[in-house]
Formats: sequence, C-alpha cells, structure tokens
Amino acid sequence: MTQTAGFPTTFNDFLGNSSAIEHLRTAIAAGRLPHSLILAGSSGAGKYTLALMLTMAVECERQPRDLWSNGQSLASFCGVCHNCTRIASAANLEEEVDKAVAAREELRDADKKDTRVLVQPHPDVLIIPPDPPQLLIKLGQVRTVIQRSHYLPSEAPKKIFILTAASFMKEAANSLLKVLEEPPETVHIIILAENPGELLPTIRSRCATVRLGALPVEEIEMLLADRRPDVPPKQRTLIARLAQGAAGKALGFDLAAYTAARADALLLLRNAANEPDHTVLFKMTETYRAGAEGQQKTTALLRSLALLLEDLLLLGAGTPELIRNTDLRPELDRLSQSLSFQWIEGAARGLDQVYSGLRRNLLRSLSLDAFAGQLALSAR
Repeated sequence: MTQTAGFPTTFNDFLGNSSAIEHLRTAIAAGRLPHSLILAGSSGAGKYTLALMLTMAVECERQPRDLWSNGQSLASFCGVCHNCTRIASAANLEEEVDKAVAAREELRDADKKDTRVLVQPHPDVLIIPPDPPQLLIKLGQVRTVIQRSHYLPSEAPKKIFILTAASFMKEAANSLLKVLEEPPETVHIIILAENPGELLPTIRSRCATVRLGALPVEEIEMLLADRRPDVPPKQRTLIARLAQGAAGKALGFDLAAYTAARADALLLLRNAANEPDHTVLFKMTETYRAGAEGQQKTTALLRSLALLLEDLLLLGAGTPELIRNTDLRPELDRLSQSLSFQWIEGAARGLDQVYSGLRRNLLRSLSLDAFAGQLALSAR
C-alpha cells in the first residue's frame, strides 16, 4: 500500500510551527508524549494531519530517528510499514466519515439509533469525529473510547484515540473525564480543538496543550503560488488573508463559495446600517432552512460574517492594514462610519449565540431570523 496522496511524507513537509512539532517529536523519542494532549489551532491549521503524523511516529514499526541541532533525538515515521500505511489511509477524514455514515444507513432502524460514527484505520488507532447530523461527540462514542482503553494494544506499541473536535454533548464530556483522570499507561488521547474554551475546564486541566499558530500571509501566498498556480495573483492575496494563517484552509479555499456567502452577510450588515427591509432579510434566510446544504450554507454565512465584523473592528481600531476582505475596503469604510463599536461588539455576541443555538440543534431558520432582526433593531 502506498502513502495517501498529498499526505506529508516527513515532518519537514508540515508547514509552520516547527518549534512545537520538534518538542512533540522529542517527547515521542524519549517516551514522554503526554497521555492526554490538546492540539489547538484554527480550522485548516493542520491539526488532524499532525495528529496522524504523531500517531504514525508512535506506532511506526521501524521507529526512525532524526537528530536535532543540539543532538537530541527526534521521532519520525517511515510511511511504508504496515502500521504507517494503515494510519495514513484515514488522511481524508471527510471521506472516512461519509463511509461510516453510509455503513450506518445500511443497518436496520433498530440498530441505527445505537450506532455511532467511528473511524478505525488500525486495530490500535480509533478516530472519533462529531457524530452527524448534530455534529457533536456523543456519549456512545466516548464509552467506546473508555471500553477499548482498558485493552492492551494488539499490533502496535500504544492505543491512540483521536477526538477530532471540541464539541461534546454534556454527558460525553463528563464521561471522558473518567479516562483522562487516570489514563492507562498504554493509551494516548489527542483532542483537536479550534477553540479549547469549548472544552470543560476540568478536561483542559488534565491535558497538555500545544497550539498551532498562524502562518504569515506572505508564506501562505508563496505556498499558493507553488501549489495552486491556477489562482490569479490578486485572488491569491485575498485567499492568503482570508485563510487566517491556516495553510490547509488556503490550499482548499473555495473563493466563489466564500464570496456567495459573504454577499448574504453583507446584506445583513447593510440592512443594519440603513433602513432595515425585513422582507429582503427573511427572503434571504429562507434559503438556509433545511437539509445538509442549508447547514453548509449557514456555516459559510456565519464564518464570512465573523470575518466582516472583525474587519470592521480593525478599521475602528485604526489598523486597516490587518483587514482580510481587502477587495471590499471602500464598502467596509462606509459601514464602519455607520455602525458603532458597541453595535459591532453586540453583533459578535449575537453571532456566538447563533453558533450556540445551532450546537443545541435549534432550528436554523429561527436562529437566523432572530439574529437578522436583532441586528436591525440594535442599529436603530
């Protein structure tokens, strides 16, 4: 079996955060990798890819080593042994989750309800994604982690569990604490978090945290020039800023989809800044009502609105050179003159409430309609 296309063949292929990665590799080489680890960073920062690479370094049959400049040993992976190739086969998480969901759909209705989505590329490696459709990590998934953590590894040195998000159901989060308090010697649990603040303080206190910082805009532009030469220079600059320092997000960035979502986000802001037209607002939110497509559209809308609000705050703070939506500068200038700092701050808080409501499975249409109405009223 060959390594998955696009997956880094060595740690040197992983972009950015070299110091943090070297410390993790040193810890693995010395047998001191924390039993519970949070990898924190924005969407597209490479958390999942890095988690798989660290897993391969722990489980690799050949255990290759590199030397650091100070003579310390750095763990690596061969990428070709039976353990490495099986772990790397899960590199496309979205595809693996789709397969697991499809397999669940084939089950009898009575079994579907109790079957949770799990990805197992190797007998000693279990990947736990948020369970569709609510996209939360659920109690059944965490119970599986606890149950399997009590068994010794069968084909590799350790048992490794990768939880790919910080969005847990309350019961699942409380249950995870049991295994984090006294993890078995042969177990490593890696939690990936865009916002570690979503996790219970008691979970955070029991884990070591490694943050993947943002890459400079110039570095992402060079990466795009190298890997996506089809993207025109102006668009490259825009994507580099919108990617928020995340290489993976930049490489996969769909600018057309983003600008479509941003057009709706701008409609919300313009209505707040001018005389509100509720008919236009509700006609727009109507398209976000149902199904998986509506969920994707809602997520894209909220993300683009968050970036626009951030740009307005940056303009208000006198730092226009930091704005991300550089192609909208004239319009953003006009909006920043019309909307007060208090209004923008309130809108950001309202956005957090919409996210919170969606996590609790509230109706998207009601959440968006209420949010749109709130923006218009508070601007008066």
